[in-house]
Amino acid sequence: MAVTRATLIDIARQAGVSTATVDRVLNKRPGVRDRTRDIVIQTAARLGYISQPGETSISRAPVTLDFILPNGTNTFMQNLARSLEEVSADRGDIDLRLHFIEGFDPYALADALLKLAGQSTGVGVIALDHPVVREALRQLRNAGTVVFTLISDISNVPREGYIGIDNRAAGRLSGYLLGRLLPRAPAKLALFAGSLSYRGHEEREMGFRHILRESYANLSVVELREVHDDDEAAYTEARALLHEYPDLAGIYNIGAGNRGIARALEESGRAQQIVFIGHELTDHTRRFLLSGTMDAVIDQNPHVEARDAVDQLARTVRGETLKAYLPIRVQAIFKENIPE
Repeated sequence: MAVTRATLIDIARQAGVSTATVDRVLNKRPGVRDRTRDIVIQTAARLGYISQPGETSISRAPVTLDFILPNGTNTFMQNLARSLEEVSADRGDIDLRLHFIEGFDPYALADALLKLAGQSTGVGVIALDHPVVREALRQLRNAGTVVFTLISDISNVPREGYIGIDNRAAGRLSGYLLGRLLPRAPAKLALFAGSLSYRGHEEREMGFRHILRESYANLSVVELREVHDDDEAAYTEARALLHEYPDLAGIYNIGAGNRGIARALEESGRAQQIVFIGHELTDHTRRFLLSGTMDAVIDQNPHVEARDAVDQLARTVRGETLKAYLPIRVQAIFKENIPE
């Protein structure tokens, strides 16, 4: 008989707490009493949402899962890799294998996928939307491997599901914040992206531009520059933009590279003049928020994504029936509400 996965609402109802409390406990956030935390963990384990405390491969056959991640200086990706390792170690029934490739090379990604055909039961991948990647994913699925896309989805390919945020909604939120933080006068904006070959980055741009047309016609995008999530490339491009547009009012960074943009803003003396919004709360963006160089960060929790990715992949490999997956929640972080 197929097993149906419990939800946060199920856990909250049976534990007698709110879904916010369940979320805090499962994501190891502070602010919950020890007794309440124990009840939530025990309830989640009893409902099969997480492994039983102390459960190991002795009581449950291990599942081998492979994750293909981009390498480089992207702190969020580094945090995601670390979270995948932590989640897998905590469960005890996962044999985790991480593979790192050049993040913007579709041929390297396709090659890594094809090497796993017939060698892996489940694969999680941050996919580039490119013909060779789509074909490699088709061949991987034809070999019987379960596939989930992470962070950035891909179109017209067979895969079991997508784990991540609604990137279009995240782009709209960024546009909304810039529109509210800037005066209602004509103003120029610049966009940075890792690469629009990531569907997630393309969707963020689409959402951002859509809300500008819808609600903030006074704001115009004068440039969009791809920096491959590289800090030095972002720094070079930001310096050039600041020189070319002395009246630039706002910056939205769709991907990584926040350190490079912040450095250019600080060196130019315009860090307090230009509204700068980016993604992911890291040690670096936390510092930029506190200094005022960044005004807001659109955050997604890598630990939640790692937990859901491992859980969904493992359950699917085991043939369990899953409920419809809801996108991971995004949160706007400002200087005044930086979490611990």
